[in-house]
Amino acid sequence: MRYAVYYAAPADDLLMDLGGTWLGRDPFSGKDLTQPAVGGLEAEVVHSLTTDPRRYGFHGTLKAPFSLKADAGEAELVEACEKFAAQVAPFALKELSVNRLGKFLALTPTVPEPELTAFAGLCVRAFEPLRAPLSDADIERRRKSGLTPKQDGYLTGWGYPYIFDEFRFHMTLSNKLEDETQAATLKSAAEAWFKDVTGTPRQIATFGLFTEAERGVPFTIKKIFHLTGDALPTAASALEEIQ
Repeated sequence: MRYAVYYAAPADDLLMDLGGTWLGRDPFSGKDLTQPAVGGLEAEVVHSLTTDPRRYGFHGTLKAPFSLKADAGEAELVEACEKFAAQVAPFALKELSVNRLGKFLALTPTVPEPELTAFAGLCVRAFEPLRAPLSDADIERRRKSGLTPKQDGYLTGWGYPYIFDEFRFHMTLSNKLEDETQAATLKSAAEAWFKDVTGTPRQIATFGLFTEAERGVPFTIKKIFHLTGDALPTAASALEEIQ
């Protein structure tokens, strides 16, 4: 069993509905969904270009997938999520938009969002005491992507290389896109599909605890937690309290 703390909204949020349908799977129920038609691409091609994000479920990474340490249980993790949610205040993003992130397609902020970056950093720290160390195999797998010395230090120290100043929030919409024509077609379709949730302010008021029953199976959402605290993520008092 592995767990992940991801940005996700409640099931009735339009963003989650559009994201799950785009990827072809509802991360709440685990049920397959019919993906939207993309002009110029066969349905089978669209399905094949979204396999990886479909398995993880529509989300934005905050605390990357981890196993619990030997003396920790799921109930303790849920309790930690509840405590964390009760301390952090909701905050707003200016907007999300569909962009290329390297070879991937993703929903990303259009401008730097300090509160979001701080929020992700708080998540990394808050749940670290429950995380089991990575296996040697996991470390080597991550290193194959070509990490900088700083990223490698984050990997060995915190279990994931893209945290703190290396963090870039994204809600992945595709696998790596090697064909530029396919990439342009898919991006145009995604821009149209997500038009009702892009280009406008968005409140970040929740996060989700995702579970992977065993390696390689799809992640599902165990619970959505609502932020009800008083401290914005950038507040130094919040960081000291939650660490």
